[in-house]
Amino acid sequence: MDDPAAAGDARYRASRRVTLVGAAANGVMAVGKIAAGVAAHSQALVADGIHSLSDLFTDALVLFGAHQGNRAADADHPYGHARFETAVTLALGGTLIAVAAGLAWDAISRLFQPEALFVPGPLALWAAVGSVLINEGLYQYTAVVARRVRSPMLRANAWHHRSDAVSSLVVIVGVAGTMAGLDYLDAVAAVIVGVMVGKVGWDLLRRSMRELVDTGLEDERLALIRRTIQEVDGVEDLHFLRTRRMGPDALVDVHVLVAPRISISEGHHIAERVVNHLKEEVDEVNDVLVHIDPEDDQTSAPSVHLPSRAELLPRLEAAWADTQAGPVRTGLTFHYLDGRIELELRLPRSLLADGTDAEALRNEVAVALAEPVPEVGSVRLTFE
Repeated sequence: MDDPAAAGDARYRASRRVTLVGAAANGVMAVGKIAAGVAAHSQALVADGIHSLSDLFTDALVLFGAHQGNRAADADHPYGHARFETAVTLALGGTLIAVAAGLAWDAISRLFQPEALFVPGPLALWAAVGSVLINEGLYQYTAVVARRVRSPMLRANAWHHRSDAVSSLVVIVGVAGTMAGLDYLDAVAAVIVGVMVGKVGWDLLRRSMRELVDTGLEDERLALIRRTIQEVDGVEDLHFLRTRRMGPDALVDVHVLVAPRISISEGHHIAERVVNHLKEEVDEVNDVLVHIDPEDDQTSAPSVHLPSRAELLPRLEAAWADTQAGPVRTGLTFHYLDGRIELELRLPRSLLADGTDAEALRNEVAVALAEPVPEVGSVRLTFE
């Protein structure tokens, strides 16, 4: 697997590069559209230029989010800093909604004041056409990088560029209509641009809020995670599957059911294989916490109330003191299953040398434990 630190650095460099390119283009377009809009008397183009100007602010936020999100985990942020990207995306959404409200309010006000309406010239039309081409190019470039580095923040910024391109298309329609004699169409186009910008802002805001309140992954991603876990040898079933997003990554918590009497080390090995398989097969999964269950704790009786080994040993010692097995045991294993304790007692094979019957010996131990240690549900003897 790739080194996480190196992958994070490469991701940050790609995010920084594409955002700087977008910021430079937005700066040029903002100045150009506002100047052309003022010179050509197009309110829609001026609104579109202010939209591009706001993009410089959002680009700065994206750069900040990419830088902070790339920082390694520390004592205050043990899961890393990816949520900084989420916070930035939240700010982007709020900013766009505020800009949209201002643009729409100004345009609507002018619609009710015919004398305040502008009549744009051809310069506004050509400026809007150029804006469409540049913004669509920025969208394609940013979207490719966003997919490669799995960044919802960059994906949001890509759609921001696409919304700019579409809003410029609306400006073209508005300017052309006004030049054709429909004096109000430029202002109507400005209102439509405002609504479109607000819709993009709301979508960003909603997605960010869903992540900040730990909304789980989509159903199809959950289904993929389930299938991937069940492919691991040793996994019998799974439950309590929980997921959440953190920036570009997904975090997974899951209870995995394994055979009840395997060793601790084998259970740990199965858990590690689940972790590695999920990270390899599901792109966004970056952190996995696996809880190993020896039984389905959704249907089995709970065992948490049963005494620990340290509490049980003195009672066991006293109960089997007069049997042949207890005093010479070589090992003892507890299986906490279905609300009872299954006792596995290891004994020296020499006990059977004088003809002692193993089943009779087991019954003797079971009877000795039945009253003083009722938590023991069954006894199993092994000889070594």
